[in-house]
Amino acid sequence: MAEAEDKDVKARKEREKDELYALDISGVEWQSAPGTEEHEERVEIAYLPEGAVAMRSSLDPDTVLRYTEAEWRAFVLGARDGEFDLEPAPRDGSAAAE
Repeated sequence: MAEAEDKDVKARKEREKDELYALDISGVEWQSAPGTEEHEERVEIAYLPEGAVAMRSSLDPDTVLRYTEAEWRAFVLGARDGEFDLEPAPRDGSAAAE
């Protein structure tokens, strides 16, 4: 039974992603962090229907990643929790100890 439910969940997620990437987002309003200049490299996001979000780099606006509401929520909560904090690079240029 659990295996059938897993397949159903996977199929639903794939369907959601297909629908999300099928959306025409040519008219969305892209937003970036306050204080960034037009010529600076920055991450831009656009809010899509049903809580979804699109994200791109200002230096590569044709490459757009799209996230469902659940995926975006998980990312934001992880970022707030420090999940994506970068470790400082070693000063001598050697690889960091693991």
